[in-house]
Amino acid sequence: MASVHESLYFNPMMTNGVVHANVFGIKDWVTPYKISVLALLYEMTASKITLPERRRLNKLILPLQQGPDLTLGQFLETVEECSAQTAYAVKIRKNTVLPLRAPVNPDSEVESFLHAQAGSCWVVKNWLHEMADGELKDMEFFFSTLPTQFTAFDSEAYKTSVVGLFIRHMLLAYNKLSFSQVYKLYKSLQHYYHSHYAKPTDEQASLPALAADDSDMDLTSTEDTDGHTVDKEELDTTLHESDLRGDNAPSRGPLSQKQAEYFLARQAYLLKNDENKALKPAALQEELNNMLKFNPDFAEAHYLNYLNSMRVQDIFLSTHSLLHYFDRLILSGNEGKSNGDEGYGRSLRYAALNLASLHCRFGHYHQAELALHEAIRIAQESNDHVCLQHCLSWLYTLEQMKGSDSTVLTEDSVKMAAHFCLPYLASLGIQSLVQQGATQGKTAHKLMDALKDTDILHWKHSLSELIEISLAQTTSIWRMYGKSTMALQQAQLLLNMSSLEPVNFGVQQNNTEAFAVVLCHLAELHAEQGLYSAVSAIIQHLKDQFPHHTQHAKLWMLCDLKIQFEKHMNEGNYNLAEPLVTAISALNKTEGLYRKAQVLKALNCSTEAYSILQELQAHCEKTKCTEMVIRVMLSTAELHWESSGFSTALPLLLQALALARQHHLQSLASETILHLAFTQLMLGVPEQALNVLHEAIEPILAHGSVMDKGRTMLLAARCQMAVAGFRPNQQGQADSRLVVLAVDSLNEAAAYFSKLSCKERLRDVHYLQAQLHHSLGQTLQRNKSAMLFRLLDQELQSPPVSMRL
Repeated sequence: MASVHESLYFNPMMTNGVVHANVFGIKDWVTPYKISVLALLYEMTASKITLPERRRLNKLILPLQQGPDLTLGQFLETVEECSAQTAYAVKIRKNTVLPLRAPVNPDSEVESFLHAQAGSCWVVKNWLHEMADGELKDMEFFFSTLPTQFTAFDSEAYKTSVVGLFIRHMLLAYNKLSFSQVYKLYKSLQHYYHSHYAKPTDEQASLPALAADDSDMDLTSTEDTDGHTVDKEELDTTLHESDLRGDNAPSRGPLSQKQAEYFLARQAYLLKNDENKALKPAALQEELNNMLKFNPDFAEAHYLNYLNSMRVQDIFLSTHSLLHYFDRLILSGNEGKSNGDEGYGRSLRYAALNLASLHCRFGHYHQAELALHEAIRIAQESNDHVCLQHCLSWLYTLEQMKGSDSTVLTEDSVKMAAHFCLPYLASLGIQSLVQQGATQGKTAHKLMDALKDTDILHWKHSLSELIEISLAQTTSIWRMYGKSTMALQQAQLLLNMSSLEPVNFGVQQNNTEAFAVVLCHLAELHAEQGLYSAVSAIIQHLKDQFPHHTQHAKLWMLCDLKIQFEKHMNEGNYNLAEPLVTAISALNKTEGLYRKAQVLKALNCSTEAYSILQELQAHCEKTKCTEMVIRVMLSTAELHWESSGFSTALPLLLQALALARQHHLQSLASETILHLAFTQLMLGVPEQALNVLHEAIEPILAHGSVMDKGRTMLLAARCQMAVAGFRPNQQGQADSRLVVLAVDSLNEAAAYFSKLSCKERLRDVHYLQAQLHHSLGQTLQRNKSAMLFRLLDQELQSPPVSMRL
């Protein structure tokens, strides 16, 4: 649960997200990209820039300084986005460059206009052009002018500011370079500039890159303080290869300490809040491998590697990275006590706890239990109550995953978490109790009261993540109880709620599991009403927000497959629904088996369908999946209709109705009543069937799907015809009042089935309409219904099914 994401913050090397140990032998060095950043900062200080443009450029300073090195194309594109005039001027003067130290010809209107309007991006290109196409002394001149500009009395870049410190670091690193290293830096700058305009030739590709080891590039001392030495030839090769990459390739050179911290913080935040904006798993893995190649003991890189491996369900690499993360923490905490609050004692117990959570996620319950007991033992020895509460929360979670009753453990966890003032764990425990109560048949008002109390706790402590989970859970509970209107309201409430999380890295809201669950509920609710165009828009939004490589993509994949399956089954396209069963089974075995039985039943393979339903019912009774048990009972009763008769289905339907009412499942109870009414109609008691049906009409019309509404009105019409004593081809003998009511019911059913393009059921409706209009003497209406029936019958070319609800 929470400990999986919080273990990064238990790192004894970190305080408020800052690594105190010097984990990098190389602190900072000069690169062609950083020369471009220096030119931009110089221009921002030296020239007069409009206030809106300056504000936009100021927002770029920290990401440009601490982010990985960009190619010249990426850098210029980023700067150009800050000003439309800048981009326009650069496009005009793409191939014409004005030397900065050359005087501007006042008689040239174009030159004066561009010099006044082009902005900082154009001037940066001129700086780089002058240095790349000039001589080594031009680069020396650039670094010699930097101190003068930034040490002026009215300069905005103070010595202790972010910009001032960056410039001082660059100047110190440049002054410590030997002559050969300065020459290689100059050659790298030439290649960096020219590769932006043309593909590098063999001669350009052979240009040497900047070579420097960490003893020369260290900004504070000439010795390697951590003992991590980067080989000079390896660094030369790496920097050279990084210059030959395309514009869209990530940085391949070794990152400085600030760059690595910024990269890890950004990717970890995006993985938690908006995984779609983070690097894809393969690209992130490549970056982390490159980072660990230069510093294998960087613990936070191993932890991000663990989170990235969890995205693709890689059990080996995720376990390997998690163990390496805590091993590095233990190695770095030599002065800590083994049983204290700091040092490797804390790392050991949280390592075991995180290992238990990892095995829980992959379904390795025995290994998870062993790791959890180890974490509990170490936490008890060190008297760490917070760790013990995390262990207890994972203990009842593990019991739930194994199918055991964990109510007592959950209640104990909530009490202890409240005692130790741990609102996050207390709220998680209450939400878990609500989920268990919903599956055990607790009434809705008790569950909603408990969620209301947790919501007060969430808003009091600004627990944004738990607020979202609570709303998503409320939506699921209302849908389970058959209250589609309330579920729709809760879903809209979550989607329109402003997140309490701080907006970082351009993330406007949390694209977490709660949002995916709610959007899937919305898609299913719209599909039930036949609004498939809206369903397509919702599914497309889910695909954009949660791509296939993200960890929550399985939710919308299963939702999309289920909607397509139901649509094909309603339309009678069983050959299109059958291939979807395999895909559904890959995501959810239980749902796949149920839909396989539905397809077999529709194809008149009753024996195979019955054996699958019996196997599925035994499994669901063992796992206490009440909803699926009731659906299986209803499908089994339909098989009894076709084989052994209607009377044998009554005990099964009564058992399903009792189970649905016991668990307050209104939608399933209404569907069971429909089956009972149809069974009584076929047994020859239409009056009793009509009375039973009246109990289900109101909730179905209020909260049911379009298909359920159509089936209900069609069944009501049949019951009304039977009660009226209607006989085909006989006029004037039936009760005309009930016949007119039956005609109205059939018209309403036809409207519902037309919305779903359910042609088989529409054919039955038009057949009954033609008979009723004939008995009432309505010739025009009879001929119209008969024509519609004939057209559908010719199109379907299949015999009508008489014994079907």
